[in-house]
Amino acid sequence: MTIYALSSGSGVSGIAVIRISGENTSNLLKLLTKGGIPKPRVATLKKINNIKTSELIDQGIILWFPGPQSYTGEDMAEIHVHGGKAVVQSILDNLSTLKDCRLAEPGEFTKLAFQNGKIDLLKAESISDLISAETEIQRLQALRVMQGSFSKTFNVLREKLLKILSFVEAKIDFPDEDLPDRELNEIKKVSASVLLKIEKILSDQKVGEIIREGFKIAIVGPTNAGKSSLLNYLSKREAAIVSETAGTTRDVIEVHLNLDGYPVIISDTAGIRDSKDDIEKKGIKLALKKVENADLKLVVLDAKKPNLSDFFKDLLKKDGILVINKSDLIDNNLDTSFKNISHVLISLKENRNLDVLISNIKKHLKNKFTDQDDVLITRERHRQHLIQCAKHLRDFEKKHEVQDFDKAAEDLRLAIKHLGMIVGKVDVEEILGSIFNDFCIGK
Repeated sequence: MTIYALSSGSGVSGIAVIRISGENTSNLLKLLTKGGIPKPRVATLKKINNIKTSELIDQGIILWFPGPQSYTGEDMAEIHVHGGKAVVQSILDNLSTLKDCRLAEPGEFTKLAFQNGKIDLLKAESISDLISAETEIQRLQALRVMQGSFSKTFNVLREKLLKILSFVEAKIDFPDEDLPDRELNEIKKVSASVLLKIEKILSDQKVGEIIREGFKIAIVGPTNAGKSSLLNYLSKREAAIVSETAGTTRDVIEVHLNLDGYPVIISDTAGIRDSKDDIEKKGIKLALKKVENADLKLVVLDAKKPNLSDFFKDLLKKDGILVINKSDLIDNNLDTSFKNISHVLISLKENRNLDVLISNIKKHLKNKFTDQDDVLITRERHRQHLIQCAKHLRDFEKKHEVQDFDKAAEDLRLAIKHLGMIVGKVDVEEILGSIFNDFCIGK
């Protein structure tokens, strides 16, 4: 089967790129250009014609990549034409009429690259992350994974476990032969070192996932404290309705921002108060859930009545900033009980101290996104496999008796399997769909 798709962005553009991959790629090029195949990896200007009528569709650049030296590992081509919708659609319509030729599924080109051994699963996922990257730090993280250092780390750990598994299986196959103490000690030493490395990776405070998905900031507080106004200020647009009526915000409003290169998701939540309104109560419930999962909480209070309840105090104990708004109404004469509590006194109405607040937010971001040369977990899938790998290694270390060698070998096999699932060294067909469905069509 030969697949095709528009690989460049949809809509009108100067250039559009149509990608084709499969065993019939060369024949398709001959039919479209009414001529021979271009030289491999040489941009060649060609007339592109209607297959049935020979009518000229456009004139563009053809790039021919014979397999296996191509992105997918198969015969592959790219057609670069003018980006008008009619031009692109005409070429796609022509390809659709041919036998054993169909539109590619999301991520299918990259899936083929993985299945044909051109890339591993980590690199495949990083390609998707690079396409989706909206900030500099996301781009850099995706490139780090693409360059293979993460894959190398997991493969090295896997090879170490495979080596000690061979010693354990040798003991099972030859029970009368005693393993030298030196080899037994080496087995324990290697297993412990792999477990220590995995535990170190798991203690990353989910920095890699936060970079990929965005640093979550929740704005929380009582009604009419100025939460929605703060969201609008930070997002530089009217993202939320602002009203003097208490309880205006009933749902969670999210805004994605690029703050000094850091990906940030700011959520405005319903005001926290006792309410008899069913809809508002649901909004408050959503607010509490959003706050619980936030990486940073901005607790916003009204300067005229700054009631810092025990609930808000608990939020400030870890990853929280106390923001007291409406300082213009009190002439900066804040209740003396707040003098010993770290806070930022602002006025959204008169733009007072907002630069100080933003500076504090940036400090939290920079502290969270400290430069790390070690491996970062970028997806929950990786984390779960590492957790399971560590569990089986701990089970392995508990087995010391000769009769436990069969069970010890199984612990090692399962640990190796979970490491292999991260990079795709074992049968991973059941997870391929969930990974590549997140890709755009044409990639």
